[in-house]
Amino acid sequence: MSTDTTSQPPYTAEKPPLPETSDQLRARIPGWGADLDPADRPSYPRERFDPGATGAHWELPEQQEERWPRERSIEHARLTPVFGTSCPPKGLSGALRKYAYRRHSEAKAAHWLILLAADRVDMVESAVASAARGRPDNPIAETGIRAEISGHGLSSRLGRNRTDVGHHALDPIVVAGPWVAGAAGTAYLLRRVARHRRR
Repeated sequence: MSTDTTSQPPYTAEKPPLPETSDQLRARIPGWGADLDPADRPSYPRERFDPGATGAHWELPEQQEERWPRERSIEHARLTPVFGTSCPPKGLSGALRKYAYRRHSEAKAAHWLILLAADRVDMVESAVASAARGRPDNPIAETGIRAEISGHGLSSRLGRNRTDVGHHALDPIVVAGPWVAGAAGTAYLLRRVARHRRR
């Protein structure tokens, strides 16, 4: 399918024209057009632009105010009319997210891998910020360890024909690993600083 966005602006009521006719696509792609009959598509009523039935009163929604440069996929010619503002990008994690959207298509693994990395960086940034405010994270309460002890954790895992039994042994590593690694890294840095001051 063509990704050319210059022929028609995105996010309008009209469905954009296909780069090829239905007959051309059907001849080239086996099985293409299997859902052309509206009776085969439960979502069909939502695909029709019918202001009388839906109450829509615009060709293009009013553009929401952009208080800071928002990320958008490079496949899109413009920002969507409405977008979320609850989690503005910040710090190194925000810079990673902006880079992923600015440089990589959503069709590339690099786009998603960078966003995953940004999530992990954001987690570290949030933990450091909480500690700096005097309210450090509580791994005992926040990772479910307390519930494992007081909420029948072992009995809920055994003899229940659960499909996730295979990775139960990995759960402590996945949950505790980042905390242990963070504590070890902090201890190492503190030792290095103390050793440097003694010189």
